[in-house]
Amino acid sequence: MTLYQRKDSPYYWVKFSPIKGEVKPFMQSTGTANKRQAQQYHDKLQNERWEQDRLGIKPRHSWDEAAAKFLEETSYKRTHEWDKSMLRWFHPHLGGKDLIDVNRALLDHIRAIRAKGMAPATANRYMALVRTILRRACFDWEWLDRVPKVGMMRDGGGRLRSLSRDEFTRLLAELPEHLADMAQFSVATGLRQANVTRLQWKQISLERRHLWVGADQHKNGSAHSVPLNEAALTVLLKRQGDHPTQVFTYEGNPIVQVNTKAWRNALQRADILDFRWHDLRHTFATWHREAGTPTHELQRLGGWKTQSMVERYAHVAPEGLQFAACRLDSFIQTCGVSSATHQAEGRPK
Repeated sequence: MTLYQRKDSPYYWVKFSPIKGEVKPFMQSTGTANKRQAQQYHDKLQNERWEQDRLGIKPRHSWDEAAAKFLEETSYKRTHEWDKSMLRWFHPHLGGKDLIDVNRALLDHIRAIRAKGMAPATANRYMALVRTILRRACFDWEWLDRVPKVGMMRDGGGRLRSLSRDEFTRLLAELPEHLADMAQFSVATGLRQANVTRLQWKQISLERRHLWVGADQHKNGSAHSVPLNEAALTVLLKRQGDHPTQVFTYEGNPIVQVNTKAWRNALQRADILDFRWHDLRHTFATWHREAGTPTHELQRLGGWKTQSMVERYAHVAPEGLQFAACRLDSFIQTCGVSSATHQAEGRPK
């Protein structure tokens, strides 16, 4: 019997013998308790499987099936909820469409809609999710013969606002104590906002002068070890004993939000414009490059996954390139001396 009911389900189910590429019978719920609708679903699926087996025609799959399968397979991801949120945005544009109908023209249209009022990098994250799902549908699930081109917005490299020493001094003077401590710690370590607000004492070893961010807490998905300098240690020693588990608290409660009225008012009093909390991380990187920290060391200190992310700060350390450029001086000067000797002896250069 290829259409039947199960005791553990209110819906009708279908069961078919395996076809080419399958090793066991195919069983699936029809998703309906109506026998007539279930029979229609059965007949449609039976025909698709016959075409696939005898004619080599792949069954059609919808975007909704692909999105659901992707979420099921990636439920372990730290960004799982964010993926679900992005897919909800795509539903009015892609929901109900067959995957073979998702083409370059449609994707370009969707990208233009998503890019309105949004940073290019953020719009690209949305489109990258679509590209990932389409690639899985083609290469992993074999639902598609080819992947349509998914265009991306031109990204200028991201926002790189950092503070001068004078600006940072003024900001610390205007911030309330708990936010000033967090700001100083952020610039000293380069940690992202979430890693600072959620920081716990069990992640820290004052004796070894380092802290540890687990892979499940770190944006790039890898564990991150952070050496603690004197500026960071000063803050930690000051906060020690305030709370049994959390490092940064206010009136005994863990701090979960930093973009507060107190933060915005402090920026205004310090006369600092166009500055966000995440820019403290940019300040960390900028000051390191100005101090001569090489790219590979800064990448490890800041926990960036790729070197290209760190290269964005290369322009603030021209003295490093100046030193590198001077390495050729001795070679070129030697050539110059040799040329002068040739001229003096009347020989051709």
